[in-house]
Amino acid sequence: MENPVLILGAGSLGLTALDLFQRNNVVVYGLLDDDKELHGKEFSDVSVLGETDDDGYLKLIGQKCEAFVAIADSRVRKRLVKMLNERRKVQPVNAIHDTATVSILATIGHGNLIAARVVVNPFAEIGQHCIIQAGAIIDPNAKLGDFVHVGTGCIINSGAVIEDGAFVGTGATIVAGITIGKNARVGAGSVVVENVESGVTVFGNPAKKL
Repeated sequence: MENPVLILGAGSLGLTALDLFQRNNVVVYGLLDDDKELHGKEFSDVSVLGETDDDGYLKLIGQKCEAFVAIADSRVRKRLVKMLNERRKVQPVNAIHDTATVSILATIGHGNLIAARVVVNPFAEIGQHCIIQAGAIIDPNAKLGDFVHVGTGCIINSGAVIEDGAFVGTGATIVAGITIGKNARVGAGSVVVENVESGVTVFGNPAKKL
């Protein structure tokens, strides 16, 4: 990546993104965050410059720098992505850790965070603006929609489908061929052996509706 990156979000996810870009020798221009207490602070010599809707910095995106949205709350992430699409006519770039293994036969959209030691296997499909945390495994032919969150150490087995906006908690296992519906939530450590309907929360081994 030739251009520097402006990261929207200076919380834990923003700092993770900062580390990912710096490990890949990508210059981070700065961080933007709506928490005024963070303004002016520096992390690894990169400053929190202002709020996420600061036109003074946003106008640089698409001309002199790229953007990455590092907000865990999917509702806020969607809002900021929409703002970048409409006001700056750009899509956020991907942030991929240098220790992640991503098959050249996998399909990956825009704006995804793929953390340390993640494995994305052949013919897996990753949508846009997903968060895949450290050590997660996405097996062949598994499909993730947009704005999906996959927690640390999760296993998404072959042919599983995780639909838009779904959340899969730390250490959960999604058995092969299972579908997790839109905006559903899977509790940490759960083993999902049956399809999960949209908007439903499940937990346990085997996972049951709460």
